[in-house]
Amino acid sequence: MTRPLNHLLDLERYPLDRPEAPETKALIARCQADLEAEGMFDLEGFVRPAVIAACAEELRPRMATESFTHRRWHNVYFRPEVPGLAADHPALHPVKTVHHTLCADQLGNSALKPIYEWPALARFLATVLRLPELHTMEDPLASINVIAYRAGETLNWHFDRSQFTTTLLIQAPEAGGEFQYRSDLRSENDPNYDGVVRVLRGEDPAVRTRGVTPGTLNVFKGRNTLHRVTPPVGPRERLIAIFSYYERSGVRFSAEERLGFYGRAD
Repeated sequence: MTRPLNHLLDLERYPLDRPEAPETKALIARCQADLEAEGMFDLEGFVRPAVIAACAEELRPRMATESFTHRRWHNVYFRPEVPGLAADHPALHPVKTVHHTLCADQLGNSALKPIYEWPALARFLATVLRLPELHTMEDPLASINVIAYRAGETLNWHFDRSQFTTTLLIQAPEAGGEFQYRSDLRSENDPNYDGVVRVLRGEDPAVRTRGVTPGTLNVFKGRNTLHRVTPPVGPRERLIAIFSYYERSGVRFSAEERLGFYGRAD
């Protein structure tokens, strides 16, 4: 019998459909160890090469004609002010982010939808993250987003506000477009503003850079790790899908949040 989504995913390498199998338990242990050591884990080649290439082929023309362009200046906290910091403190230095977004309702028959909605994936992520359960988002725009970064554009330095982020690289640029991060830069008890300033000034040797190949699923805990995407170089844009999961069901954005993120409320 063909296993669920075997035509889309490499379930021989990543047997998420068999949660009690020894191979799956070993995979869970490996991912938990990577999270502890690096704050992230990768499932390289999770989506089959032909499938991810077809996703890119399908989404490129939609991105060119239908995407919402998001431009904003922000600080690493995405907050206009931080208690205890003067407005001109260098940790609040503004940086610019530019990217282009397709929402879940613009993805057509993309294979991204059945992958995101597959219960075994949410169950696996919850187990690795040591959470009771995870649910897909019910928001018709925000549940899956595909983001494009074109030459010179970037998701600039920031801390995440969510507990974790799940992404799937669809297309890599010719050069650049890499993930840069400074692990555990702050903690709940120490905001380490001086460390933030060193990263922003390019003076922290502990900043690391990594690239991934298309079809790689990445889970990243970025609440206390400062990170960014470097600008792509060349005409091929960087395409990445963001899968939104929550510990409770029924999560939807407000109309104001949709307008801010996507330029439309529905």
